[in-house]
This record gives sequence, structure tokens and C-alpha cells, in this order.
Amino acid sequence: MSAELISILVLVVVFVIATTRSINMGALAFAAAFGVGELVADLDADGIFAGFPGDLFVVLVGVTYLFAIARANGTTDWLVHAAIRLVRGRIALIPWVMFAITGALTAIGAVSPAAVAIVAPIALSFAARYGISPLLMGALVVHGAQAGGFSPISIYGSIVNGVVERENLPGNELVLFFASLVVNLIIAAIVFVLFGGLKLKGRDLESEGDGRTKGNGAGELAADAAHLTPARTATLTALAALVVAVLVFDLDAGLSAITLAVILSAFWPDASRKAVTEVAWPTVLLICGVLTYVGVLEEMGTIEYAGNAVGDIGVPLLAAVLLCYIAAIISAFASSVGIMGALIPLAVPFLAQGEIGAVGMIAALAVSATVVDVSPFSTNGALVLAAAPDVDRERFFRQLMVYGGIVVAAVPAAVWLVMVVPGFG
Repeated sequence: MSAELISILVLVVVFVIATTRSINMGALAFAAAFGVGELVADLDADGIFAGFPGDLFVVLVGVTYLFAIARANGTTDWLVHAAIRLVRGRIALIPWVMFAITGALTAIGAVSPAAVAIVAPIALSFAARYGISPLLMGALVVHGAQAGGFSPISIYGSIVNGVVERENLPGNELVLFFASLVVNLIIAAIVFVLFGGLKLKGRDLESEGDGRTKGNGAGELAADAAHLTPARTATLTALAALVVAVLVFDLDAGLSAITLAVILSAFWPDASRKAVTEVAWPTVLLICGVLTYVGVLEEMGTIEYAGNAVGDIGVPLLAAVLLCYIAAIISAFASSVGIMGALIPLAVPFLAQGEIGAVGMIAALAVSATVVDVSPFSTNGALVLAAAPDVDRERFFRQLMVYGGIVVAAVPAAVWLVMVVPGFG
């Protein structure tokens, strides 16, 4: 068996073990990088660590650190409360408020599961209290998170754009962002219509209650959520400053976020003390491990080997749609971040042939790997399932599973048709 085939099989084993044994995929990938690098590729430690994504490490730590501070001092609660007041309590708009909030949170740097974990308990409590379909509400929360998930300063966006840059592929940050935004917005609109959203028209919180989220394990909005404290004002300013720093002055997102987080911590140390422990360390470990292993694959020529194998199918468009389905199917049961980190480099030689537009293909892969996160086997889907009060949990699980299956079956082909077939990039 060739060394390239061995390294691919090891990658498959990593995904299988991570899925079935609940072991962090990044930790497994580091171990795999060590084993394959030393025993198969004859690399020393320096050669193995050459693939460690130091830039992405700083981005992941920086933006999640800043977001943890925003959560600790109540800024996120204030944002939720302000959004609900903005729609003046109209129940039909509440699912879209939750969609927008999770989208905004991921767009400014929250890890997708973190945004869902914050919003889902509030959203599903609203659903239980006002007779909104939990599938409708849960789906809009997850799709909202993915809609904002590929902004240039987001976790997903930083990861994909970083991989694209390191692989010297043509990329377009705005195309990636808007591709995910539009796809998830369209899916959310379809779900809203099919699962009773139109029936909510004309109902409002004033006639049916006070609009607060109550009990059932979801908790209530903090009593002072409506108030802008100095800490919250400073945090909102910091989040705005991060957007300006990255988009206007082209500064590094990770270093900018860490700097802003340190400034906030210096002025409000009590609220920020635990923020470091709330950095998304599992995600940091996951992406750094997977990309380090991908670096080993690049060193030993596996990336070129796999890309040539895909290209040898002879029909580039067929190969492209197969890659999209691989991304969607595996991601429904495993980590979307890990899938993106592995599949984009594997597609490099295939894209280098020039028969498939790189910008469209990368956007299609990214969307295919993340839009399926409503599956109950994914982190986001599991969070929605866990957050739903007063539901038949087994029935809700089956609903999420069927819905996730429909998304897996339909979306990769749709994004392939729209983004890949026309040859964008």
C-alpha cells in the first residue's frame, strides 16, 4: 500500500473515531500527524509542525476571547432584548429576530455552537410559550448562525480564507460570505412557510403575555438586560472597532480582537476574569490539529495524489458534486470545521487544473459542509434538541433527523448547480 493511501486511510479513521468515540478530532489529528509523519513520511518534529496554523490559532483565540467577555458582562443579553423590542413584540417576527441575532453573533466572531447555545434556549422557550413549531424556531436559529458564519472576521470565514490563502488559491471573501448568507436565508424562508410561520401573523406578545422567556430550564433574560452599562457600551464599541479594523484598515482579526479584549479586561477585570477559560479551546484544538495533519499530507504528496485521483474521474463537474456531497454527509455526523480544513486542501490539485472555478467551488464546499449542522448528530442540532422545553424529545429528534437528511440530499446539488456549474472564479 502506498504512503499516500495510508495517510488518507488514517484520516478516515480519525473522522470515524472522533464521531463514534466523542474524542476531539484535533487531538486525534495531532496524534495521526505524529504517527504518519514519523513512521510513513520520515518527517522530524520541525517538518510536522510546519503545517501548524499559527495565524488561525490567534484568530480563534482572539475572537472567542472577546466574545466571552461580551457574554460575561451581559452585552449579548442586551442585544437579544434590544432586538425583541425592535419588532415591538410581533410573534411572527420573533423567529427572524433569533435568525438575525445568531447570524450577527457568528458574523462578529462567535463560534457557531456558542451562538446557538446562547440563543437557542431563549428561542425555544418562546416557541413553547407561544405555540411556534420547535422545528421552525430551532432551524432558524441554526441557519441564522450559518448565515453569518462566513463573514471575513468570523471563525468559519477566517478558517476558510486562511486555508485558501495558504494554498495560493483565488478567493473572494465577500462571495463566500454572501453565498452562505443567501443559501441559509432561502432555506430559512422555506422552513418558515412550511412549518406554520405564516399562521403567526397578527399575533403579538402584548395580547398573549409579557414576552419574557420563562422557566423550563431556559432561564429568564436578566432584569437589567435593557440597560446599557459602561461595560456593555465599551464592549459594543469594541465589536464595532473590530469590524472597522479588519474591513477598513485590513488589520489582523486575531491580534485586533485580543488587543480589544485585553483593553476591556483592564477596565472591568471582574467580568472578564473567566473569559479566558471560555475561549473555544476545543475548536482551537480541532482546527489546529486537523490542519497540522493536512500539512503532513502536503509534505508527503498526498494532497496532489488525491487531487489527481479526483481529476482522473474525467468529468470535472461530477467530481465537484461528489466532493460537495462528501462534505455534507460527513459534516452531518462530524465537525464542519474539520471537514472544511481537510477537503479544501484535498481539492487544490483538482482546482489547479482550471476546469472548475475555484471561488465557486470553495463556496459550494463551505456551504455544503455547514448548512447540514441542523442534524441532531451535529453540535448545533444537539443544542437545539437539548434546549427545547415541553416537547416529545424522541419525536423532535426524528424531526430534526429527517429535516437534516433532506438538507443533506438537496443542498449540495443545489449549490453545485448555482455556484460550480457556471464556473465562478
